[in-house]
Amino acid sequence: MTMHPNTEVSAAAAGARRVDGIPFPVSRRTDPVTIRPGVRVIVRHLPEIDKGGAQDVIGPLVSVEPLVVRSKQGDVEIDPRGVIVLKTLSAKPVRNSDIRAVEEAKAEAFPGLANEWFGGWLARAGDGITERSNSAVPLGPEAAVQPVPVDAIREFYAHHNLPPQLLIPDRIGRTAEHLEGHAGPDIIVMFRELSEAEDFGDSDTLPRLQSQGGTTPADGQAEIINGTFTITEEASAEWLSLYNFRGEPLPPHALELLTARIEGTLGFASLHVDGQLVAVSRGTVTHGGRRTMLGFSAVEVVPSFRRRGLATYMCQQLLRWGWEQGADCAYLDVLRTNDAGRALYHSLGFTEHHRVRSLVLED
Repeated sequence: MTMHPNTEVSAAAAGARRVDGIPFPVSRRTDPVTIRPGVRVIVRHLPEIDKGGAQDVIGPLVSVEPLVVRSKQGDVEIDPRGVIVLKTLSAKPVRNSDIRAVEEAKAEAFPGLANEWFGGWLARAGDGITERSNSAVPLGPEAAVQPVPVDAIREFYAHHNLPPQLLIPDRIGRTAEHLEGHAGPDIIVMFRELSEAEDFGDSDTLPRLQSQGGTTPADGQAEIINGTFTITEEASAEWLSLYNFRGEPLPPHALELLTARIEGTLGFASLHVDGQLVAVSRGTVTHGGRRTMLGFSAVEVVPSFRRRGLATYMCQQLLRWGWEQGADCAYLDVLRTNDAGRALYHSLGFTEHHRVRSLVLED
């Protein structure tokens, strides 16, 4: 669909982008997989395309084609040719303190071997591999308003023979956004509440195994698998052999830190099918602010068993486990480029909470 020149120019000015399969511009901060009925959106558009005068419509998205938003005044159908930008909104506002709380829980889940505070920034030195345990993160409220203590952070990492690296979350890391250095990939932090009434699926029954590609066979009878799911306090050698960080195996010293005790509860999830370990994940229950949070990382499924429903099952059981351990909410990190992972987590009730990126400071 061709945009009108008026909206083309306005969309560019608004920082919008075109996405395949979506007939209107979307915000660069909007994850395309979230654009579905039920999500809250704001749509800036030109009611009369040839005359200008942009208006905003806010409310739940009723449908994408046609584009219909349920505003306070009722359902509004919007001509996609007049859309300047559509942006998805959180179910409720995310405060700076909410971002700080999640990052506190993450820091407890991924501590360094050495940890030290500098002006509201917690500097961690660990395995030298993952940014979560080898970076300084702004957890103190004062970090949002004071200059970054760059010299102290540089000295800390020089002492530990590591590059000076910052972890910069949205808003609470604003004072570091002007610093020069090598930026890491965009990471989306996703979040959801946990409820006692939540249906986490049947913990005693593994799913019928879908055919590869996520479809059920033509006869409608998916294969019943002979499998076991467990969460243990310690990781086995077999578990460690399957765990990856962004698709790459970790060296022994990084795996050792990953399995070390934390200030909270640690669980190693394993799924065996016919005696073969086919999926793993790491779960933690730690504190952030006044909340008790479940975090899980690296949901890893062996290639021959992917897209067959096992990752969904494992995540459901981790949510159940977290609730049983006292967690009242859950979070996870996912790369912005990981479309399949984001779609999976959205299907499990997670939504984008904030974003974070790492920055290795220039010499």
